[in-house]
Amino acid sequence: MRPKIYLFGDSITEDSFELGGWGASLAHHFSRTVDVVLRGYSGYNTRWALKVLERVFSESQESDPIAVTVFFGANDACLPDRYSAFQHVPLDEFKENLRSIVSFFKKRWPTTHVLLITPPPIDEEARLRYPYLDNPENLPERTNEAAGEYARACIAVANECQVPVIDLWTKMQQSPGWEKFYLSDGLHLTNGGNQLVFEEVIRKLRDIGLSVESVPIDLPLISDIDPNDPMKAFL
Repeated sequence: MRPKIYLFGDSITEDSFELGGWGASLAHHFSRTVDVVLRGYSGYNTRWALKVLERVFSESQESDPIAVTVFFGANDACLPDRYSAFQHVPLDEFKENLRSIVSFFKKRWPTTHVLLITPPPIDEEARLRYPYLDNPENLPERTNEAAGEYARACIAVANECQVPVIDLWTKMQQSPGWEKFYLSDGLHLTNGGNQLVFEEVIRKLRDIGLSVESVPIDLPLISDIDPNDPMKAFL
């Protein structure tokens, strides 16, 4: 049975199996070695994620997954006085929820690597052009400043829990024109943004010893099958 990598997060994870998505690229990268399993929930924050953890990960496992990505915070960081206030989670609660999510996975799957990913930066001008709900005040429901606070909180929890973290908020803003190159609507990812997340996940997994080369290939490769006696490869 192939080992698994779970992707757990909000819409940026749910959308990751779209054409060019970072989850689809991850599945392609690990083809014949690892099953990449999508558990993304659009609009969810850490409060809701914590509530459904047991339901989402209730299925029995013959062995621990090799890794799980935890990618929340973009919705927690919605401002409490704007139109998406119902998604807002206060910063201290966000940190405690992340701690609890990491603890859940460590207790359930002691050998599994947990990888946290910070929320991305926010292009506030684009959020005004692509509101999710009616926005009578014409104010962005998220700000880049708030996203940065939640990103730093995510990093702090990762350091506290001694798990790796991808600082997507900082990484994206190191590139000129990041607003349009990485983000399609000020929040969700373009092909360029998906490629960056994919590359960062692969790099972090490699840093902790997980790579295509480190995982056995499932069943013989065609190059290992003897044309004169193919069936002996399956003995």
